[in-house]
Amino acid sequence: MWKFTVRRLLIMIPQVVLLSILIFIMAKMMPGDALSGMIDPNIDPKTIEELREKLGLHDPWYVQYVNWAKDLFHGDLGQSFRYKMPVSELIGQRLVNTFWLSLATLILIYVISIPLGIISGRYNDSWADQAITGYTYIGFATPLFIFALVLLWIFGYQVGWFPTGGSVSPGLIPGSFEYIASKLYHLLLPAISMALIGTVGTVQYLRNEIIDTKQKDFILTARAKGAPESRVYNNHILRNSLLPIAAFFGYEITGLISGTIFVENIFSYPGMGQLFLESITTRDYSVATSLTLLFGIAAILGTLISDIVLSLVDPRIRIK
Repeated sequence: MWKFTVRRLLIMIPQVVLLSILIFIMAKMMPGDALSGMIDPNIDPKTIEELREKLGLHDPWYVQYVNWAKDLFHGDLGQSFRYKMPVSELIGQRLVNTFWLSLATLILIYVISIPLGIISGRYNDSWADQAITGYTYIGFATPLFIFALVLLWIFGYQVGWFPTGGSVSPGLIPGSFEYIASKLYHLLLPAISMALIGTVGTVQYLRNEIIDTKQKDFILTARAKGAPESRVYNNHILRNSLLPIAAFFGYEITGLISGTIFVENIFSYPGMGQLFLESITTRDYSVATSLTLLFGIAAILGTLISDIVLSLVDPRIRIK
């Protein structure tokens, strides 16, 4: 097992390096540069060019990349010209909100999808299975941003059950019970929006696994020996069907990255997703490149987690 994990970790290194090179090149293709927006446009153009020369913005791209990578290695992500503060500090402030939103979404995804998948798979072709399958088809066909807008309009503006923006009510003392409760209250509707769409893939996968397992030879043998149906289902069908679902955990993390970008902007939730779109529209060079790199590394880590979990539940894929 450890050989497989070490091998996957070593594979990550060139992936991260290649990802950083692609991000840097794409960032260089954006209009402007890291100095854009940080200086007074009324300054003499000659002085601006001297400043760009001093900062190395006229150096070859590979020289700039090496300098950028060195700064990243030392934890220096640059300066945000819009917020006038270090990018690492800015991302640190938003990271907490995105973390709790993602965690709440993951919990809701598994709380909703596992019971629905079990019911749909065990009682396939029943009215319950047809209703659940219809829900998954609708979920596959519905864009997340449309679904989130509808929920915001209904439960935020029409019914008024949830707040329509922000991550906490103003004036509360951080760390108090009221502050924590307000945090949970503000992230609930965005988390539900992502979870209801994010469950459909897991529900369908679990349903298909249960139906497929019910037709395996060892299940037919257990029934032929007279084993009670409850024991056959709980000890054989359900256990073997649930194990591969664990591998979905890492891929759910990857899917949350794109989900938070849309949902945080729709609900005005101050997280990394909202910050990312703001940095793109305002051409905040340092913030945009740093967040893109972090999202890419998170996607790679999600895939790594899925591979490791899958190797635990299915030893056949391990590298001996």
